[in-house]
Amino acid sequence: MELLSVSLGAYYGDFTVAAASENLTASQGKTLNVLRRGPAAMRALATILTCDASNMTGIVDRLEKRGLVRREPSPTDRRVKNVVLTAEGERVIDVIRGKMHATRAGLDRLSDEERDTLYSLLERAFTSRPATPRPSA
Repeated sequence: MELLSVSLGAYYGDFTVAAASENLTASQGKTLNVLRRGPAAMRALATILTCDASNMTGIVDRLEKRGLVRREPSPTDRRVKNVVLTAEGERVIDVIRGKMHATRAGLDRLSDEERDTLYSLLERAFTSRPATPRPSA
């Protein structure tokens, strides 16, 4: 358990530095990272990022002001607004992920098979979805 805590701390630190280099807070960067997987409702974002709904509104407001996300009506529920990554938001999160040198260096020490195994184990341990192929770095 301690090793997982140390690993997550190192990843979070690397991500925070990379996000700051793009003038984003860690929470703003994490929001963009979640939206890489597709649009999400505000409530879902708040749940995933374990923050208060009012905090999520402020985070999305600031990202929207920078042109990194936009709000769209949900196609299934007009009361709900989905948050969508813009092309600029995609570019910025790709830059952030590319700047995560410490994380990349650690993962580069693993073979492709070891990275796939690690991804599958983490997904099985921490999500309710069945394991899917690991996204490219």
